[in-house]
Amino acid sequence: MMNFKFEKDLAYFKNGLIDHVKKLFPKCRSITGEGIRETLSYFESHNNEYERLSFKTGEQVFDWNIPKEWNIIDGFIQHKESGKKFAEFKKLNLHIVGYSEPIDQILNLEEFIDRIHVSQVNDNFVPYVTSYYKKYWGFCLSKREKDDLPKGKYRVFINSSLDNGYLEMSQALLKGQRKKEILFSSYVCHPSMANNELSGPVVLNAILNYLKNKYKKRKYSYRFLMLPETIGSLAYLSRNLNKMKKNIICGFNLSCVGDERAYSYVNSPFKNTLADKAIQSALIGKENVKIYSFLQRGSDERQYCAPGIRLPLITFCRSKFGEYPEYHTSEDNLNLVTDQGLYESYEVMKSIVDAFEFGLYPKVKTIGEPQLGKRGLYPQISVVSSRHPAAQRMDIISYADGETSLFDIAILTNIPLKEVIKEFEIISEAGLI
Repeated sequence: MMNFKFEKDLAYFKNGLIDHVKKLFPKCRSITGEGIRETLSYFESHNNEYERLSFKTGEQVFDWNIPKEWNIIDGFIQHKESGKKFAEFKKLNLHIVGYSEPIDQILNLEEFIDRIHVSQVNDNFVPYVTSYYKKYWGFCLSKREKDDLPKGKYRVFINSSLDNGYLEMSQALLKGQRKKEILFSSYVCHPSMANNELSGPVVLNAILNYLKNKYKKRKYSYRFLMLPETIGSLAYLSRNLNKMKKNIICGFNLSCVGDERAYSYVNSPFKNTLADKAIQSALIGKENVKIYSFLQRGSDERQYCAPGIRLPLITFCRSKFGEYPEYHTSEDNLNLVTDQGLYESYEVMKSIVDAFEFGLYPKVKTIGEPQLGKRGLYPQISVVSSRHPAAQRMDIISYADGETSLFDIAILTNIPLKEVIKEFEIISEAGLI
């Protein structure tokens, strides 16, 4: 098994996962446009297995249509009397409502005050607001900034464009001996927010990097997607649904995986998939684990698990979207996401990958309980103890019937998945499975 020190020597881990977040944080991403293209290109430069996909403006994807491509250069409001600027895009890209139409007019404050949006959570936070499918323009300020705006006339300026173009995404397929796939998906469509946006694709690419370096000959195939949330997953599904339903046996949507506060996941609709078991087993022994019903969904699990699609997928988070105070605000920044938080999330997903590649359904070779002592796996001297020193190993072996998965074994024994795999590696080296 790779350790953190060795992985840090790989190109993707060179300066820690947080380094990728820092490099990409300033870019103004949206569901289309230059920001998302630059972000996709960045990850493609680290993992050349990616293929770029595009969908034209107006193209129908199920019940939706691809919107016009949006790009922005600048935006602000400027008090005419004092010359002072507010809501400056170049200082914070959240200041402009996403997908705002261009405007350059002189208006009284009262004429556009309702188009200045504020956070409902904290008077000092600048909110993140969008209007993808309805023509609109607007600004975002903290409530304190809005309340302090001087009365009078303002130049209201947004230098943006809405043109026919493309919605883009990247996919990578690491093929294995089997066509059955494990899906990893995350989104790249938010501006400067660290946990809600960049943590997911950063961890996703760490998993891709691990798989191609650790498992040259893979048992399973692995599909990786980076796309704009909602419209992007719908677009991808519209072209790939049949083969995804046929081949994907387990999937994970990665969202808000960069902080250290909690481990969270949103169950599949009926809590009965391999992904539900996988994440439950991987989080055994973790502190502050929070489980959310599919009724509390909010990311791309909405699309992957929708009627007519129903892929076996869950969403994995640290602090779940919508459940932490900085969510969708200017405070979801580089102070919230840490290298440790990112790496711990990666470790959770890595243990699940290791389970698939070790062999998901181990089977002990002996009939009856194997004699562990002669293989050096059991104390030679009997002891009196409330818990036998080899009890964990014996418990694990007792479920190795070739039909019970590593995920189920971890859940049944209440032993973390990572430890279960380590035990089975020892047992395998002894020739017992």
